[in-house]
Amino acid sequence: MNDPTNETSASLDFIREAVKDDLAEGKFDHVQTRFPPEPNAYLHIGHAKAIWIDYGIAQDFGGLFNLRFDDTNPAKEEQEFVDAIIEDVKWLGADFDDRLFFGSDYFEQMYEWAVDLIKKGKAYVCDLSPEEVSKNRGTLTEPGIDSPYRNRSVEENLDLFQRMRAGEFADGSRTLRAKIDMASPNMNLRDPVMYRILHQDHHRQGDKWCIYPMYDWAHGLEDSIEGVTHSLCSLEYEIHRPLYDWFLDQLGIYHPRQIEFARLNLTYTVMSKRRFIELVNGGYVKGYDDPRLPTLAGLRRRGYTPEAIKEFCRRIGVAKTDSIVDYAVLEDCVREDLNKRAQRVMAVMNPLKVTLINYPEDQNEELNVINNPEDPDAGTRKVPFSRELYIEQDDFREEPPPKYFRLAPGREVRLRNAYFIKCVDVVKNDDGEVVEIKCMYDPETRGGDAPDGRKVKATIHWVSAKHAITAEARLFDHLFMKPDPDDVEEGKDYFSNLNPDSLQVSTCYVEPSVMEAQPGTRYQFERQGYFCVDTDSTAEKLVFNRTVTLRDSWAKIEKAMNKARK
Repeated sequence: MNDPTNETSASLDFIREAVKDDLAEGKFDHVQTRFPPEPNAYLHIGHAKAIWIDYGIAQDFGGLFNLRFDDTNPAKEEQEFVDAIIEDVKWLGADFDDRLFFGSDYFEQMYEWAVDLIKKGKAYVCDLSPEEVSKNRGTLTEPGIDSPYRNRSVEENLDLFQRMRAGEFADGSRTLRAKIDMASPNMNLRDPVMYRILHQDHHRQGDKWCIYPMYDWAHGLEDSIEGVTHSLCSLEYEIHRPLYDWFLDQLGIYHPRQIEFARLNLTYTVMSKRRFIELVNGGYVKGYDDPRLPTLAGLRRRGYTPEAIKEFCRRIGVAKTDSIVDYAVLEDCVREDLNKRAQRVMAVMNPLKVTLINYPEDQNEELNVINNPEDPDAGTRKVPFSRELYIEQDDFREEPPPKYFRLAPGREVRLRNAYFIKCVDVVKNDDGEVVEIKCMYDPETRGGDAPDGRKVKATIHWVSAKHAITAEARLFDHLFMKPDPDDVEEGKDYFSNLNPDSLQVSTCYVEPSVMEAQPGTRYQFERQGYFCVDTDSTAEKLVFNRTVTLRDSWAKIEKAMNKARK
């Protein structure tokens, strides 16, 4: 077993401290955790935090990690989500080995335990409708009202429960409820429902069952069956913990320990399955893997790496109270990771033609260029160079403002990895717009400085016009304009804060080294940002998603706008 206690006590979060203490006190002799998603949606970045807490703690203490689907609601669950979740967990690097479990495989054991509680007088069949159950539940200041069916005999309850399972009753006509305390200050202990009737096929069990366990009943039983030692949940389940404990104690079965942690909240986005559905169904985004969504499928498609997400989870840590994390923290993590691993290429987004008038018209050459200065093992590539080039429009000003050091009439700059060039003429169209600049190149400056020692103040990127690959660039920004999407004017909803510029599509020109790139390949477009080849790419056209800019331009623009408003 690994020993995280070698670290100083102050370096351990409160969950690891609790696990360490449990082992020291002999409450458990090993550690086993689980990630228990319901297969009714795609996972998002908040789930990644939960996975890395569960898996990370198992790793730190030399324990085991389970992936268990809490598939107890056939009305919302689909095999599509099961497959997607398995893919996401594997992609993150959380190794569950052969410990893939399904709560539905335990339905028979759960049923037998429910019968055991009935026999102990701790559960009863209730004929109240869901609306009546809710009405009789009481409030935080008023006790609930006992169900008129609360004191049915054990024999009658056993008979009715068996008939519920046999399918004799209509959906919602009866439930099995725990008999606890209708006056409890904890509303979850006011005779909670354990089973409901639902005549609907299950994605895994087919039509075998027409009664299905509620989450609070199933959760602890699943943990107990699997031998989980520490059941780690988000903070909203803290108030459910007494019920988790009550069921296990009444049954007298193996009892894991539940510990809660704060869930993840991010600025400029939403973290809700319901809202994901609204955004997709409303056409505001293009599917659950839209790169603007914080789903793991969306982040993966955008170009995020598992390593960047793991580092993000490490940085934000494990807390007991909810907080909001700035999206910039996540972006910084992927920048740092891609800076180390992404191959550099040159790409031009807004092209301006450059003609080197003293370069031979029929000449082509190949320049040897380093793939990644951060990775000596990344090697080099050949980049073609010719008489006609594209540069960025922003890299030329006919009348340069102060402190603008890039190309201008009479000014010399360096082409990255190539030559010094000097602007000698400007070509305009009938509207007076610059459409081409003519330059002289210095053949003595290939790949380095000028032999006579003269200096230039700017280096710009370029692509050879006749060799460049024409591609589509999708430039993503925050999905919402405000850090809190719910910060709205009266009478409006969060849709009013959607960013109309969260996706901009343009044509770009990229050096030909990317020609055979496959979906998922990541690059740094020099001076532009990090990009990933999208799954929409075809043999005829590559599509690149911008993962993140090189700098936090959004924050700079927002700061300038706020200053202007004042």
